[in-house]
Amino acid sequence: MPRARQLRDRIVAESREIVSDNLGNEEGEFQVRLTCAAEIRAKFGGEAVTAARLTGQQPVVITVRQTEATSKISPAWRLRDARGEEIYNIRSIADPDGDGRWIELLCQTGAAT
Repeated sequence: MPRARQLRDRIVAESREIVSDNLGNEEGEFQVRLTCAAEIRAKFGGEAVTAARLTGQQPVVITVRQTEATSKISPAWRLRDARGEEIYNIRSIADPDGDGRWIELLCQTGAAT
């Protein structure tokens, strides 16, 4: 797992505010929930990764420290690079070491939000 000095990126975690328009639509705009240090690594290798790249999508693994705030992140949220415009859709969430110190988010760029 990364060391603190490897968390060189900054991400913004956003979730949709639930707003009803009385027509059955209940999704609002994305709202910022937290900003934190992270490590963003491109995922390489494997047939699924190659297939995703062919469709303009790039799988990445984003690692953050597990805190009370980051523990609330779910696949319904999205991540955004705080220093750029890249948006990451969360595909899965894991505790890679099983010790509760880190959270790994398997994400994808270039996919619909």
